[in-house]
Amino acid sequence: MTRMRPNVLVTGTPGVGKSTFCEALATSAGFRHLEVSKMVREQKLYREWDDEMDCSIFDEDMVGDALEPLLDDGGCLVDFHSSAPLDDRWFDLVVVLRADTNTLYSRLEKRHYPESKIKGNVEAEIFQTCLEEAREVFEESDVKIWEIQHDNQEEMEAAMQRVQEFLISYQPS
Repeated sequence: MTRMRPNVLVTGTPGVGKSTFCEALATSAGFRHLEVSKMVREQKLYREWDDEMDCSIFDEDMVGDALEPLLDDGGCLVDFHSSAPLDDRWFDLVVVLRADTNTLYSRLEKRHYPESKIKGNVEAEIFQTCLEEAREVFEESDVKIWEIQHDNQEEMEAAMQRVQEFLISYQPS
């Protein structure tokens, strides 16, 4: 089945601004924002809990099963820190948001994350964990991967403009 509108994955380390970016883009482009972390919590798409990090360990199959029917018609912005449970056939563009480590640290501190969780996420950003995972998941497909810096309002607006141009120019294959 051919989608008339594209699906876009917006991924990156927690705190880079995925939800802020997706909310603004969904409003301006008329797309649906699917916040996967919220789906995991609300639909209990996990089987384990990490007490040290105080977070769920999502179940890849459960996440995939919940997302797939929502993506059939296109027009979705999928907001998630992981590409692992996702099928490359579901997406037409992957946006990997990045942030300077000082900016990221400050954002996570405002969320009142414990120091160990902040450190782990800053290290993930330094080592480009989300970017490398996206490259691995989508390397054999025709899906474009854009790495975009997102430290301030100007960068967010430029990124939104770039993605909106992609959405406008999308042609179903």
